[in-house]
Amino acid sequence: MKRIESNIKQIPYSQESVYAKVSDLSNLKYITERIPADQMNQIKIENLECTPDRVSCSISPVGQIEVGVINREPSKCVKMETLRSPIKLTLWIQIVSTGESSCKIKITADADLNIFMAKMVEKPLAEAIEKLADMLSMSPY
Repeated sequence: MKRIESNIKQIPYSQESVYAKVSDLSNLKYITERIPADQMNQIKIENLECTPDRVSCSISPVGQIEVGVINREPSKCVKMETLRSPIKLTLWIQIVSTGESSCKIKITADADLNIFMAKMVEKPLAEAIEKLADMLSMSPY
């Protein structure tokens, strides 16, 4: 198991409002709209479908991916895992209050990778986790 963690990101919104948005995966569609067009063309996300508990899409060259929420700890953490993916992945979005109207987030991923896959996938996965944390830190809540 390979653990990848984002840097901690400061968000100028309350822990509760951030949790309300990230715990509902249907909000992911809004977040992807904030990705610049040139980066979106590099990622090549197609057929994005979001519900409060699941998100599925096709990402080139990875293929079809589906992620679902497996645990919610109100105002603190959302835990997800891949339901359909070439790589088994568990993902946590942790939220910690730093004041009445501010909080910090951190994204942690555990990827089930063999040694050969780890060498190919670790860097792009770490970059994706960091970009997701950046997008979440820039989103309005």
